[in-house]
Amino acid sequence: MATDIKVPSVGESISEGVLARWLVKSGEVVNANQPLFELETDKASQEIPAPATGTIELLVKEGEKVPIGAIVARLTEGAAASVATPTGTPVQPAQSVASSSGPMLSPSAQKMVAENQIDPASLAGTGRGGRVIKEDVAAAVVQRETSPAPKPTAPIIPAVAPSVAPAGLTVPAAQGSRMESRTRMTAIRQRIAERLLAAQQNAAILSTFNEADMSGIMALRTRYKDSFQKRHGVSLGFMSFFVKAVVEAARAYPAVNARIEGNEIVQPHYVDVGVAVSTEKGLMVPVLRDVGRLAFAQIEKGIAELAVRARDGKISVADLQGGTFTITNGGVFGSLLSTPILNPPQSGILGMHTIQKRPVVVDDQIVIRPMMYLALSYDHRVIDGREAVGFLVRVKECLENPERLMLEV
Repeated sequence: MATDIKVPSVGESISEGVLARWLVKSGEVVNANQPLFELETDKASQEIPAPATGTIELLVKEGEKVPIGAIVARLTEGAAASVATPTGTPVQPAQSVASSSGPMLSPSAQKMVAENQIDPASLAGTGRGGRVIKEDVAAAVVQRETSPAPKPTAPIIPAVAPSVAPAGLTVPAAQGSRMESRTRMTAIRQRIAERLLAAQQNAAILSTFNEADMSGIMALRTRYKDSFQKRHGVSLGFMSFFVKAVVEAARAYPAVNARIEGNEIVQPHYVDVGVAVSTEKGLMVPVLRDVGRLAFAQIEKGIAELAVRARDGKISVADLQGGTFTITNGGVFGSLLSTPILNPPQSGILGMHTIQKRPVVVDDQIVIRPMMYLALSYDHRVIDGREAVGFLVRVKECLENPERLMLEV
């Protein structure tokens, strides 16, 4: 019995995607629910699983645009999930090539490891939890290709550079030590570029800055982190305090939570906060809904779950839609100060930065405090300077007095 593998619907506004990479080979035996290919859209990237066990026949090449509902492969059901060698030893599908004692590999990384004959144990993972992702494998391939060969013991004729590039890369022939690589811009990266350019062109973006003394939050986290973790099963991070601070500031300055639609200003009476997450596919902004109604533990759990799904490529389009305000944390990468770009059609975005000990004046005394620069970028068409500055000052006050956030005073 043959089953057509079709491009599934991934959202009402999405009519097509890009078949970015096959995770199996034509003629290979696959198991039910085994990832078959990566589908990229302008919203997200996700792995599409097999609906049943059988032998797969690929009908579409990698990198092709495919409309929703298009047939990309055909599955002949009824084949065993593993085949036997003449000696009777079962051979597992290629998806299980990683050694149980080696690093954990993503499905796309496993495919590249097998194609390029790389020892998984030699790879250092940069994904979540040390997971090896395809970019790690690509870097290892490039390093191998560009590393100088061992000094020969006898003269040899230089070999012509291979015309076929390593999987996932387009590498030209070596010209001394000057090399280049080319990769197709993903649908997500193209969409990010379009949205960021549109934000710059269609909004009157200004930024205002302040700084917050983080000693109160840090002391509170140190005092209660163990009991919080034990009771709620999630660690108490900084982001929940910032989310709560944004809610309080938005109540005092609601224009920062508004947006423009045509000739109207739309003012939501709720706060849906998008939290920017950096993934191997690019920046994603999953949205936490009705944060004003959530407790600290609910915010921490919600952010953690969305971040894991985004980094694992399992985020849904619904998770990325909407949002009335965004928080981005460049501090995790060491950024001291930046001017974040708006996430259209929102009118405000708050930038967090690295915490750095600096001398400050407190009660006419110079003391050392853990300080963080804060940046608010806003659309001047909706928000006046007074409101923007007031909003950021309110955020600062809430962060420096975290007990006020907990007591909601």
